[in-house]
Amino acid sequence: MEKIPMTRAGFHALEDELKTLKSVERPAVIRAIAEARELGDLSENAEYHSAREKQSFIEGRIKELEAILSLAEVIDPSKLSGSIKFGATVTLVDEDTDEQKTYTIVGEVEADLERGLLNIKSPLARALIGKDEGDSVEVKTPGGDRSYEVLGIRFA
Repeated sequence: MEKIPMTRAGFHALEDELKTLKSVERPAVIRAIAEARELGDLSENAEYHSAREKQSFIEGRIKELEAILSLAEVIDPSKLSGSIKFGATVTLVDEDTDEQKTYTIVGEVEADLERGLLNIKSPLARALIGKDEGDSVEVKTPGGDRSYEVLGIRFA
């Protein structure tokens, strides 16, 4: 299987989620199922069916997280330098609107655009890889072509 690149913070966040699912969520849903069973007829017991559905989700997520973590390749951006690559925090300016944005290029499983975590497989990240400060990039997005200038690159 192919390794999954991620930052140390992303790895720890997934580890924490897995730990919470196993030590808090799983026991809680097992208790909820036991309590719902005590209410009698399971065929029309909404609490029971809801708890079983939640249990199914939790078990699926646990399996998914264990698989991701087993394939994780943690990359420490602080040991990197130079042009834009995985782990870089990049400050850009939109050449049409002069709007500045800062993104950190991360792995697919830890990407969250609202928090400025840009998926390495996204069109913008792919266009940025290998660029240096002062370079311009053209990106084809679903909303049309965009032009950005790289203002800064840092590896934290």
